[in-house]
Amino acid sequence: MPTSLSLLSSYAAAMAFGYLCGSIPFGLVLTKLAGTEDIRHIGFGNIGATNVLRTGRKGLAAATLIGDALKGTVAVLLVQHFCDRDSALLAALGAFLGHLFPIWLKFRGGKGVATYIGILVGIAWPVAIGFCLLWLAVAAVTRYSSLAALVASAVTPFVLWLLDDLRAALLLTLLTALLWVMHRANIARLLAGTEGRIGQRSSAQA
Repeated sequence: MPTSLSLLSSYAAAMAFGYLCGSIPFGLVLTKLAGTEDIRHIGFGNIGATNVLRTGRKGLAAATLIGDALKGTVAVLLVQHFCDRDSALLAALGAFLGHLFPIWLKFRGGKGVATYIGILVGIAWPVAIGFCLLWLAVAAVTRYSSLAALVASAVTPFVLWLLDDLRAALLLTLLTALLWVMHRANIARLLAGTEGRIGQRSSAQA
């Protein structure tokens, strides 16, 4: 039976692995490889897929979205395979923090929506599908990408709670709170009626 110290070491290693996965800045790497302008000097300087879209390169934006999601999924599934579910949940937290605050970029990362979805795929893929469907529904009605992400993320912990996955619900509550904090400027613009809509050049990133 593992000792408390070895268990703590295992949890710390899982979270550190998740952080390293999450801190891979796919938006920056892919745009640099493609020879475009530094993504940090475009739009709001975010390294996420929506800001990459501002380069006019839809393929790069799609690749960034996939990469940012997969790093969350990979962190969860690998740790769960070699360790246990609790370690996987800590890896998920690490991956999310790594995306938001990557050490390589002076802790200035993305807003976390793609990585949030990727983590959810690893933890409970049917709930991830529900997240995406709700995002699409809200975005279709309002044309606000940020609002769609905020609504879908707010609902997710309740769905996990209803499914009796209490530890995952607790984790996603924390991730949702962090995601909302990272979207505080979007929330302010939504309240002021100045948030850009999907399809507009001035739309804010999610």
